[in-house]
Amino acid sequence: MDIVSLALPDVKLITPKRYRDERGFFSVTFHARDFADAGLPCDFVQDNMSFSERKGTLRGLHYQAPPHAQTKLVRVLRGAILDVAVDARKSSPTFGRWMKIELGAERGAALLVPRGFLHGFLTLAPQTEVAYKVDAYYDRASDGSVLWSDPDLAIDWGVNESRVVVSEKDAKATAWAAFQSPF
Repeated sequence: MDIVSLALPDVKLITPKRYRDERGFFSVTFHARDFADAGLPCDFVQDNMSFSERKGTLRGLHYQAPPHAQTKLVRVLRGAILDVAVDARKSSPTFGRWMKIELGAERGAALLVPRGFLHGFLTLAPQTEVAYKVDAYYDRASDGSVLWSDPDLAIDWGVNESRVVVSEKDAKATAWAAFQSPF
């Protein structure tokens, strides 16, 4: 397993080894002992999956407030995404900064997004499947989102905003300037 810190150092790119033969490949995508040995959170309690029919589907920027805040381990099973994390930890030197990275099924890498970060992704291919582990159960009262297209964040999603498919919830999310970070 290869672990790399990204532009926001607490966000990690984790690439498992793939063992290939004439049938395809085998890979261990999560191993609690390896994560613990690397100092990464590994007490995952729930697996989630999303399917997006269309390229240009955007989900985010989501978070769960404490005490139900979640660390996410995000992996693409089919297709590709542009994955974005925004540091929402008030005391962090990188508060309000964001990073983005392409994840795809071809490479098999996963993104570890710690508690205290907003998270969202844009599908880069039709029929994209994303699976992610979380270390806290979903709690509706703790669920929140910040507007993905907020001009104060100025995230470069690389697409024309009018072509993005978003849920009503994400379209009406809180502006960054009005966001009272619980982290």
